[in-house]
Amino acid sequence: MPARTPTSPTVPRPPGLRELTMRGVIIGGIITLVFTAANVYLGLKVGLTFATSIPAAVISMAVLRFFKNHSIVENNIVQTIASAAGTLSAIIFVLPGLVMLGYWTGFPYWTTASVCFFGGVLGVMYSIPLRRALVTGSDLPYPEGVAAAEVLRAGDSTEGAEENKRGLNVITAGAIGSAGYLLLAKLKLVTESVGKAFRVGSGGTMIGSSLSLALIGVGHLVGIAVGLAMVVGLVISWGVLLPMRTSGMIGGGQELADVVETVFKNDVRLIGAGAMGVAAVWTLLKIIGPILTGIKDALASTNARAAGQEVDITERDLSIKVVAGVTLASMLPIGALLWLFTRGTPLEGNSAGLVITSILYVLLVGLFVASVCGYMAGLIGASNSPISGVGIIVAVTAALLIKAVHGAGTGDMTEALVAYTLFTTAVVFGVATISNDNLQDLKTGQLVGATPWKQQVALVIGVAFGSLAIPPILQVMNTSFGFAGAPGAGKDALAAPQASLISTLAKGVLGGGLDWGLIGLGAMIGAVVVLVDEVLRRTTRRYALPPLAVGMGMYLPIDLTLMIPTGAVLGLLYDRWAGRRANPESAKRLGVLLATGLIVGESLFGVFFAGLVAATGDEAPLAVMGDGFTGIADVAGIVVFAGILLGLYSWVRRLAAAADGVRARA
Repeated sequence: MPARTPTSPTVPRPPGLRELTMRGVIIGGIITLVFTAANVYLGLKVGLTFATSIPAAVISMAVLRFFKNHSIVENNIVQTIASAAGTLSAIIFVLPGLVMLGYWTGFPYWTTASVCFFGGVLGVMYSIPLRRALVTGSDLPYPEGVAAAEVLRAGDSTEGAEENKRGLNVITAGAIGSAGYLLLAKLKLVTESVGKAFRVGSGGTMIGSSLSLALIGVGHLVGIAVGLAMVVGLVISWGVLLPMRTSGMIGGGQELADVVETVFKNDVRLIGAGAMGVAAVWTLLKIIGPILTGIKDALASTNARAAGQEVDITERDLSIKVVAGVTLASMLPIGALLWLFTRGTPLEGNSAGLVITSILYVLLVGLFVASVCGYMAGLIGASNSPISGVGIIVAVTAALLIKAVHGAGTGDMTEALVAYTLFTTAVVFGVATISNDNLQDLKTGQLVGATPWKQQVALVIGVAFGSLAIPPILQVMNTSFGFAGAPGAGKDALAAPQASLISTLAKGVLGGGLDWGLIGLGAMIGAVVVLVDEVLRRTTRRYALPPLAVGMGMYLPIDLTLMIPTGAVLGLLYDRWAGRRANPESAKRLGVLLATGLIVGESLFGVFFAGLVAATGDEAPLAVMGDGFTGIADVAGIVVFAGILLGLYSWVRRLAAAADGVRARA
């Protein structure tokens, strides 16, 4: 069952549309400041960030409608700038580790901004040849890229008519439904997730799910193949590994749920990271051909334009010569940053070898990371792509390489090596965060008829905006709250869970203590999954088991994983019903628009709520009910969630059936 690609064809682009404009850049920059601040705070507080493409598209449309001659592709540029900057804020998953180590006391502005900028620019450059391999030449579903395109189309007056009005109504209804449920959850009137830990033999596990309508939307868009593959990963982690790893640990006054969650975070996630690593390498090997073809096509396009030949506007990337030049030129400032980082440290005597090794690592591993993150985002979306899992793989491999070049060391030397590893990881992580988002944006651009090179310039502008905004926000967070585990951290210190995990792993590699058996076990599981997938693809035409999706199902918490396959099943059932309509493609598009609306509503509310949390310093600023209401909230949540879902899908089915009737009478 190959991944379903719920995309409508690219609409032919009318001539003369305004696209990369100064007002668009300014609006994108303003949105950037808000989204970046919200994402940095939320990520440090609870370890989660939200995708910014769709909220940015909605806000852009609301603002640009007051200007003359605005267009769908201009709106696309605004969301591109804002989403690139908002996504770059995921650098918080690494950099706070330097403060936690006590190596930094704060975030030096230009150093932090430079790490973000050059890592982000590399992410953009690596994404350009990947566009042809993973966007135009691929059937990956790109759920958020498709959703953003549908939002832009539905709100574009130039594409007006009854079909668009109907589509906008569906998006609005889905958005109200998902935002409304999340509002009830933040009021503590219904629960955000349900879960129950239970014993399995002498061990334990858990079953549960986030009650997220946005995840239902993602599942609808990615299709049943990805959904089932994630279920396989979930069963491996929660049905097999957790009961085995917790065997004999239950009891002694410890809560079963606490034991299960601790073992998952400390052990099973490492196994999942090992499986993802093998799946990532295999994925890169499979797509290296299309990547090379993409580079060849990009070079041919560049030469054709230089020779005066006409190249379609929707196929005009930045010149591959510019891409190569910027990529190589970026190595100079990155090398300078790495060299300066070693000044006055125990590493100073061996700085040349370390810096050269790190530059080669960034240059080569950056392409690997960009390819894998782009593929993962295309598979399940940027919001749900396990970027921290990629961070784990990067940190561990960087630490191994640095250990091989420099040796282990003890005391201050080990601390310096760990800090240097985190700094190198931060540069590569910038590549990962941007490529995780960029290909979604480029998919949106493909669907709305954008000019790729203008969108790629907008991505660089977004990276610049984000790089300037992130350091002061990080410094304010450090000054106001501090980070858990850092010297002098107080009781209200921010947890920064991903940064803590990645720095702990780097310490484990360089100082000893990392359980390589867990990563090796994950690698073996990943190899078996790859083998099964290849057998299925070669012996059947209908079935597949995408290895990265299985790895993500193993790595992600169950509350995030389970709702995506549920949405995939709902999408399959709806599409089968739509396939029996008089106009099946129109009916299916309404389902896509409903899924889009579910993502839009939760994304917009996420922006609003993150702002409230940041303004009040309270994790639950809207709560009107206390912990004593939890039992009722659980039951109410399941009932309300199911009711909203059933009501929305039933309404869309009636709408599609009514549209068939109107066409028949016409």
